[in-house]
Amino acid sequence: MLTPLPGLGNWPEVSRDSETGRDPDFAGYKVVANDGEIGHVRAFASAPDPSHLIVDTGGWLLGRLSLVPVGAVRVVDHETETVQIDLTRQQIKDAPEYDPDA
Repeated sequence: MLTPLPGLGNWPEVSRDSETGRDPDFAGYKVVANDGEIGHVRAFASAPDPSHLIVDTGGWLLGRLSLVPVGAVRVVDHETETVQIDLTRQQIKDAPEYDPDA
């Protein structure tokens, strides 16, 4: 199922999981930029605010966590667990770094 994101800073309207009663979690979803795959969603619920997504753009040892505004997200595809972002891979890499200690 594709979920279009209608406005800047707005996540799609999603319903709670009927079995667990929890909000959905996009952590682990593959992130695809305009020019190819860049990484995966590291966290959704623990982002510093609801207008950003934490994207892990690196490998296991050299991972970098980038803060991407949710307004850049075009589509969330729950069937393929993919988040399509309307930015280039370089723009995502150059986004502000997420510091969990800040």
